[in-house]
This record gives sequence, C-alpha cells and structure tokens, in this order.
Amino acid sequence: MKIIFATQNPNKIKEIQNMLPANINIVGLQDIHVNEDIPETAPTLNGNAQLKANFIWKKFQLPCFADDTGLEVEALNGEPGVRSARYAGEVKNDDANIQLLLNKLQNKPNRFAHFRTCFCFIHKNETHFFEGKIEGEIAIEKLGQNGFGYDPIFVPKGYKKTFAQMTLAEKNKISHRAKALEKLLNHLNNLIV
Repeated sequence: MKIIFATQNPNKIKEIQNMLPANINIVGLQDIHVNEDIPETAPTLNGNAQLKANFIWKKFQLPCFADDTGLEVEALNGEPGVRSARYAGEVKNDDANIQLLLNKLQNKPNRFAHFRTCFCFIHKNETHFFEGKIEGEIAIEKLGQNGFGYDPIFVPKGYKKTFAQMTLAEKNKISHRAKALEKLLNHLNNLIV
C-alpha cells in the first residue's frame, strides 16, 4: 500500500518509514512534486493535520495522512503548542525556537511538558484521527546531536537523556509520533486484511 505523507520534512518521513512494515510505503510531498507550503491556520493540532490531509486528498484522491505536532509546556500555559514550528517567527528555525523557549523558562522551577502528535488519515472520503502523547520535562540546555525540532531539550519521563541523545530506534520506541503511528497502523492493518 502506498500512502502520501503530507510533509516536506525529510526527518519525519525517515522517522516514520523506519517504523512501518515493508508492505506500507510512504511518499512525501517532494516525491509527488508538491512544493507549495500548505497553510496551517487552524487553532488546534488536529485542525492543522486535517487541513494538510484535505489539501492532498482533494488534489490526488489517494490515501494520505498528515500530522501536526506540538510541544506543550505547563509553566507557559501550553506554549508553544500549535505554534511549535514557528514559535520564534514565521520562518521555521529550530535553534531560535529552542532559545526562545529556554529564555521564557529561565527561573521557572516547573519544567514539565509533553509532546503531542495528531495524525489525520483520509482514505475513500473517510477521515480518521489518531493521537500520541509523551510526558517529560525541558532540559536546562541543549543536549545531543540527533533528532530535530525540540528534541535536544526534551527529556522523556523515566529517562535521563533528551530525544536528541537517543538513537532513532530508541526514540521510535517511546515517542509521541510512534504512539500516534501505532494507532494509525492498527487502522491500516484492518484496511489491508
């Protein structure tokens, strides 16, 4: 089964393809020559995922899914949340986003946060949502070279290292995206059987 993943982010494609069985192949937007930036103007993660999936479904009528992920920090009333990718400005810049977040958390003892991923999957005009969540806390400084986004400052609950200090295989066992993907996979397996 071939599924379009409505993302331009090669890191996300690699991460998800590594978690999929061999009978499911995903292609990103660049693979199907969609270069435009799909607007993410919804006020929720589910809403943004649906906007992106709808855009692709209307254009190709092929099974597709999109995600939106947010880091929600308790001491910042859920920021950056739906604005995670553009927290420090409209141009997506991981380092600037991390620096802004660390600056806002200075002198705040509560570093509790969670990552949430929402997938929207559309197939045969049916829309389904799948969510994954992982709790943790924000590190004092960037640690690790792996991953992307806020991975260098997010320490999952029960661990002593950030996502960026983990291998991709380690992260994929516990991450918010892995949990949402597991739910999506269960759904896909029911379709294929």
